Formats: sequence, structure tokens, C-alpha cells
Amino acid sequence: MYAIAIHGGAGTLPRRELSTGMEHEYRSGLSEALSAGIRVLEAGGDCIDAVTQAVMLLENCPLFNAGRGSVFTYDGHNELDAAIMNGANLAAGAVCALRRIANPIALARRVMEKSDFVMLNGAGAEEFARTQGFEFVAPDYFYSQERWNQLQRILEGDRALSPLTISHIGTVGAVALDCRGNLASATSTGGMTGKRYGRIGDSPIIGAGTFADNRSCAVSATGHGEKFICASVAHDIAARLRYGRCKLEQAVRDVIHGELPAIRGEGGVIAVDAHGAISMQFNTEGMFRACARDGEEPLVAIYAE
Repeated sequence: MYAIAIHGGAGTLPRRELSTGMEHEYRSGLSEALSAGIRVLEAGGDCIDAVTQAVMLLENCPLFNAGRGSVFTYDGHNELDAAIMNGANLAAGAVCALRRIANPIALARRVMEKSDFVMLNGAGAEEFARTQGFEFVAPDYFYSQERWNQLQRILEGDRALSPLTISHIGTVGAVALDCRGNLASATSTGGMTGKRYGRIGDSPIIGAGTFADNRSCAVSATGHGEKFICASVAHDIAARLRYGRCKLEQAVRDVIHGELPAIRGEGGVIAVDAHGAISMQFNTEGMFRACARDGEEPLVAIYAE
């Protein structure tokens, strides 16, 4: 028995702005990433490998705000964050403010497996990457004209373009249950368009944007990072299962449609529990998402379908 879900960001483009061709590209990107995770799980592989492979595919796709195609900071740089967590032993790894690593999720995993730490930041994280033999890419590897144009519009004071909404569209993540009953979660992002002062969102924060525990569930979040941090969204959902004996769907609903709106938080999560139940909920117009379970047809969706 396996189960896997992935996301490519909540707060999707309004239906009227998403052309048929663009929708097809997003669906193809999600399908490719989901298939990568499924192949690992169908072969009896580990959930950690499944979420890593799925997220790396999404990082490599310039449509999403992670890896290639990440949004720009106020100063015109790309600063990438990622986290991964193993539900079997509560081990976790996270990296923040990377500028030269093509696949931040791979480095987050290396932090988890090959260091004594959980979170590494900026130059220190890249120094660790060098000791681990990671290849460094040129800064323009992450460049996309659309993301650059979005930054310029914000710098010019375009009030019709919200940095928060732009940033929702593209944070990526994956959660999985493997045939041994282990859970894992992974999340990767380019952060918020026009961010300053070394801002870090929820994606690399264990318990906020990323969490996994075999005793409850695995969660990956996307949305207004500051609110997800304050509400400890990922851990809150897991705690409701473990201590409140709540079902996954209800726990996710209560947090995404109750706790978050109460503090004006927008976004969504994907989650899978120890029994293979999957929940993908959001309080925005849509969320790029896909999921599959052993013996069932994969689902790919964008809006509230």
C-alpha cells in the first residue's frame, strides 16, 4: 500500500487568466513529478526517495516558484529554501537563502542525513554543499523573464500585483506513505517576490510548512508563510490526529478553513496519514495539486474540482 500527493502552490491564477495551453503545461509538470514519485513507491522504494524525486522534478520546472523559475528578491537575487522530514525517526533537514544550488531539496536531505544539524542558512549552507560535492550553478540558471517582470512591476508600485499572491503560485511539495508504513514530507520554494532583510517563510520551518510523523501524518504547506509559521500549521494538523484522534480530512479542514482564516492566512496543504488517506485542501481559488494511491487512478487538479 502506498500513497503520494504533490502540490505546486496555492492561490493559483484566476481561471480567466489561465489559458488552455498554460493549464496543459502546469498539468504536465504536475503529472511528471507525480509519476516520478509513483515509480519509486511502486518499486517498493522508500518514501524519502519518492518525495525527493517528485520535488526535484518540480524544482526543475520553471513554471513553479522553486529552483528554476524562482521569484526575485527586492535586490534582484534568487534565494531558495527547502526542507525534508522523515516520519520514521523525526529526522529533518532544511536549508535557507541558497543562491547557487539547483535542487535545494537534495541539499536539505543531505543536511538531514550527513550533518549534526537541522537547518543551515545562506553561505554556511552552501559551504556545507561544497564539502558534500554538490555542483554550483550560475545565478542566471534560476532566471525567468516572467518572474523578473513581476519584480519590476512591484518595484514600480503596481498595486494590482500582490507579492503575496505571486509567491503562492509555485511553492512545491510532496508527501508520501511507502509500503513499509513510513511517511515523509518535502517542501521547496523561492519565497516571496520582492522579499528583503533575509526573509524566510514557512517552507523550511519544521512544523510550519513541513512535517512528518509515522504516528500521525505527513504535511507540506503552501501560502502566506508568516501566517503558517504563527499557526504552526503542519504540526497542528499532525497533533490533531495524534492527540485529538481526529481524522485527517477533518483535521486539515479545521486548520485550513478555521485557524488560518481567523488570522487572515491564505493557502493550502497536502497531507497523507499512516493509513494512506490523502487530503488536499486550500482556502484560495485553487491549488496546483496531484495525488495517487496504490490501485487507483492518479488525480491532477488546479481549481476546486
